[in-house]
Amino acid sequence: MAFCAVWNYRVPLVIATVACLANTARSQAVQAENVTVLEGGTAQISCRLQNYDGSIVVIQNPRRQTLFFNGTRALKDDRFQMVLFTQRLVRITLTNVSVSDEGGYFCQLYTDATHHQVATLSVSVPPETPTVEVKQEAVEGGEVELSCVSPRSKPAATLHWMRNGREIPGVVSQQDNGKTFSVSNTIRIPVERKDNGAALSCEAIHPALGGQKRVRHYRLDVYYAPVVRIIPPPGILREGDSLSLTCSVNGNPLPRNIQWSKINDTLPERAEISGPTFQISRLSQSHNGTYLCQAQNNYGRAADHYTLLVYDPGAVVETHSAVPYAVIGGVLALLVFTVICVLIVTIWCSVRQKGSYLTHEASGLDEHGEVQEAFLNGNDASQGKKEYLL
Repeated sequence: MAFCAVWNYRVPLVIATVACLANTARSQAVQAENVTVLEGGTAQISCRLQNYDGSIVVIQNPRRQTLFFNGTRALKDDRFQMVLFTQRLVRITLTNVSVSDEGGYFCQLYTDATHHQVATLSVSVPPETPTVEVKQEAVEGGEVELSCVSPRSKPAATLHWMRNGREIPGVVSQQDNGKTFSVSNTIRIPVERKDNGAALSCEAIHPALGGQKRVRHYRLDVYYAPVVRIIPPPGILREGDSLSLTCSVNGNPLPRNIQWSKINDTLPERAEISGPTFQISRLSQSHNGTYLCQAQNNYGRAADHYTLLVYDPGAVVETHSAVPYAVIGGVLALLVFTVICVLIVTIWCSVRQKGSYLTHEASGLDEHGEVQEAFLNGNDASQGKKEYLL
């Protein structure tokens, strides 16, 4: 205890001593500081003392179990360590903090009157990288349902679905697990074949991440029926040539088995099949016919055909243009129409020119008659001519 001088000798010593002790007790105080720490981190719990005179200092956990008594360990929990004990500051540390350590830690100063303050320990739990759950698989022409899940955080994390830099609105649900929260964000989007492989991402935002994000990337896996196309050989096939066909197959999932067959007949003995490749060596006209390539998966079946026509070695074959017949027909029709228009214009111009010639010819005959008549009439004609000229 601190000593107090008697300032008035007339006051009895006992009364002065009691007054001094009371004043000393009232002058002592303790202050506690709240602290927030990340789960798994280390918390520092501090008790600040004012006018400390050596009184008893006790630190208790939220369950009111004494951790330290005047600097001496009272609870056997090695995670708690006394790191500082002075007349102004008492500090302990708690390592590997968990949410179960949250609560008020009591700083108590025992004098004639007990003083205590509570240091509140808050534990923040940042979310892990969220997971993506496929609620409904993506099938061409349908919808896919995806859920982004953050199973544990404190406070609750905020989840966003993103595609090409734009947010996809979803349905957010939150569940209280006592000390922590689980959050999910579920979206439903229509999908087509072109969406297969499209990139999505789910972002988790939390105050404990300091402006950073936990991101889970996901690519759409859209299932669709196969597409089959036979790639034909170039040019004309003659007897003795070799045939090689390739069956190009696309689908999700990709069909494992490709089937080759010949319509209304069996495959030739010399036919060789290796996956998507179909070959026949030393062709003959007996190989003519329509060949079929088929493939299927769980979402559909598709086929394409190729008609083989083998010519004699000496046959003269007119090659066909690759230009579609519709285009050729259109060009021919345009040419015929142009010729007809030219003929019509030519005939019209010819008729007009002939009519003009006849008109001028008739006009010339009239003038010739007048001159002849004037010549026969002599002077009268001359007079008439003058009158005509006047």
